[in-house]
Amino acid sequence: MKVVLIGVGQAGGKLTQRLAQYDQRMDFGAVKGALAVNSAKADLRELDLDTVLVGQDRVKGHGVGGDNELGAEVMDNDATQVMDALDGRIAAETEAIFVVAGLGGGTGSGGAPVLARELNRVYQIPVYGLGVLPGRGEGAMYQANAGRSLMTLVREADATLLIDNDAWHTSGESVGEAFDKINENIAQRVGLLFASGEAVEGVGESVVDSSEVINTLRSGGIATLGFASAKAAEDAEENINTVTSVTRRALLSNLSLPNAVEADSGLLVVAGKPESIPRKGVERARKWVEEETGSLQVRGGDFPLDSGRLASLILLGGVERSERIEEFMERAKEASKKAEEPKVDPAEQFHNDELDDLI
Repeated sequence: MKVVLIGVGQAGGKLTQRLAQYDQRMDFGAVKGALAVNSAKADLRELDLDTVLVGQDRVKGHGVGGDNELGAEVMDNDATQVMDALDGRIAAETEAIFVVAGLGGGTGSGGAPVLARELNRVYQIPVYGLGVLPGRGEGAMYQANAGRSLMTLVREADATLLIDNDAWHTSGESVGEAFDKINENIAQRVGLLFASGEAVEGVGESVVDSSEVINTLRSGGIATLGFASAKAAEDAEENINTVTSVTRRALLSNLSLPNAVEADSGLLVVAGKPESIPRKGVERARKWVEEETGSLQVRGGDFPLDSGRLASLILLGGVERSERIEEFMERAKEASKKAEEPKVDPAEQFHNDELDDLI
């Protein structure tokens, strides 16, 4: 699946760079172009990508300070500048555009939906969001931002692949270590999804192509991605249970949006050496995914990969009815209410008749 990536904001830029690097390292050739957009000049300097600085008239290259309404405004004002930078990058072979952003900050959460709207207005190919939800411990402002951003991005993008930070955060990790690990996990999963259907060494019996990814996301709304792998035996028949086992783990334990199992559509990709992939195992696993998701639109196929392991990659479309989304949106609403509460002047605390003096 030949894609162009546009990272918006600090988290979006870093993740876009990681995705492009993974694709290059694996020699998949799926990422045909990558661009980072931000209102903070310092964040763009850290990236080994082509970049566009937006909002110079308003924020002078210093960022929007977590204000996603301002982030949306500067992107709206400078959308033409971004579209000009994309000119020539989105070629006839490009099959989809992914707008990548952390949904809790300012530029990414505000700017990503605006950019998705503009891209959809100009291009006929699908425009998808790849959004990262803030963890529970990242503060009320980030929760409120992400709630508003998610609602808008889902409306403006053709589908939004959602990553929940809490799904991969391990206690004891520093913030930097946690984000680095999350980005690597995302790059592996999403990078393999992009690579589906690309010309690689080996021939599978039922190779997945990009149209199956697009059809899985056709229902729109929110999507999630699951992944698991295990060591493969040389004989395909010995791997039937391995395929079903890693598929179960991918769906039940390793979704990018945990517990979002009820879906409108699905795609199961089994990756590994073609001679190690058992057709019976793939079909059995695909039927199991149908039963678990309640969807009659679960596609399945192979992805030839020179590896001593077998991996199951599961893409689910239309998972917005999940409890995880409901729980997050409630958290975002509460955070938004707190943000709207009037702030009390600290000096006024000394004139509060409801409090007794200490002496």
